[in-house]
Amino acid sequence: MTAFEPDLEKSVHRRRRRRRLFRNSKVPVRMLVPNFFTLLSLCAGVTGIRMAIEQRYDVALLLIVLAALIDGIDGRLARALKAQSRLGAELDSLADFVNFGIAPAIVVYTWGLGGLRDFGWIAVLVFACCMGLRLARFNSMLDTEKPRWQCNYFTGMPAPAGAITVLLPLYVDALGIIDVRSHPLAIAVFTLVMAFLLVSTIPTFSGKLMGERISREWVPPIFGGLALFVGLLITYPHATMTLAALAYLSVIPLSWRRYRRYAARDKAESDARVAADGALSAGHITNASAAALTTPATETKH
Repeated sequence: MTAFEPDLEKSVHRRRRRRRLFRNSKVPVRMLVPNFFTLLSLCAGVTGIRMAIEQRYDVALLLIVLAALIDGIDGRLARALKAQSRLGAELDSLADFVNFGIAPAIVVYTWGLGGLRDFGWIAVLVFACCMGLRLARFNSMLDTEKPRWQCNYFTGMPAPAGAITVLLPLYVDALGIIDVRSHPLAIAVFTLVMAFLLVSTIPTFSGKLMGERISREWVPPIFGGLALFVGLLITYPHATMTLAALAYLSVIPLSWRRYRRYAARDKAESDARVAADGALSAGHITNASAAALTTPATETKH
């Protein structure tokens, strides 16, 4: 009996260790909240694909816009709750690819590019691939150190903005001003242009630093403007989204010029710093040379 006592003690200790590790591996509930919103946006995007297949395009557009709005919430919520996790980051990237790459591509193809067949499919295929490349580049640049002001800019068009703007032909067609659907070639070209903006290095304004601190006097106007936007979006959805997409596209050249101005300022400061360091190093070398020349004379006197 004594021969089996060490094995029995080891097995009991092993069971206790398993229970203790299980208790310590419990996940706080706050860590699940951002992932819940991410899954909610993924459900909206996948349902938008179904609505596009059933040719219920208004509902599909609404769901993609809803997914974009939720995408702007989950990341900020994770930072506010200090609930960032590797799982959340990977889930967010996969959801973004489905919501902003696949869903808009299927909506655009089934709505206006089906008549072009192969060329129309190639256009939306390029858009979806560029969306995946854009998300992969964004994830690879997360750990890159850069000046603080550069955090206010994206490299290329962000994924939610790309999904919203590529649907611009649908918004305009729904207004009834122009029969956009009868020009599938123009829709395909516009889709390719949006795909290029996704993978380009054109800096686009992100506004991340604007949300860090807000003056108290700006709080009521911001809430009022948000209520106005939501009211317009519910009452005049196509007109509101058309104006929002056109406004965003018009801001891209302005953000590019502003980025170049900041980059030129940093370069000038860096060149001035290098010149000052070079002058200081030259001064040290000159002083050392002078000291070396005067040292033998001093030793001769002694």
